[in-house]
Amino acid sequence: MNTLVAQYLEAWNTTDAQDRAAAVERVFTPDATYVDPLVSVAGHEQLAAAIAGVQAQFPGWEFRPAGPVDGHHDQVRFTWELGPADGPAVVVGFDVAIIADGRIASVYGFLDKVPAAAA
Repeated sequence: MNTLVAQYLEAWNTTDAQDRAAAVERVFTPDATYVDPLVSVAGHEQLAAAIAGVQAQFPGWEFRPAGPVDGHHDQVRFTWELGPADGPAVVVGFDVAIIADGRIASVYGFLDKVPAAAA
């Protein structure tokens, strides 16, 4: 599960559109869903578009793990942070992912720390 979460965060950090689409395909099942307080999407195309939207809102920032990965059965939870590569986190979130056939089938995201302009 640690590897899958690392690949998930890598997908969120991939800025090239073709590479991002390939990363989404590797990490998510074809009909995967992602929902957090700001977005609800399904399928590879919408997932890649959501990631591109976050990258446009926070250019040059990166997602990184912010604690241990905890999982059992086919579910995993983890905290992540988003901020400048050389600076402190500005956004902090917590995701729960459901895994099917070695890929993520659904993600339920929660935002714990968000700048006022992003809310």
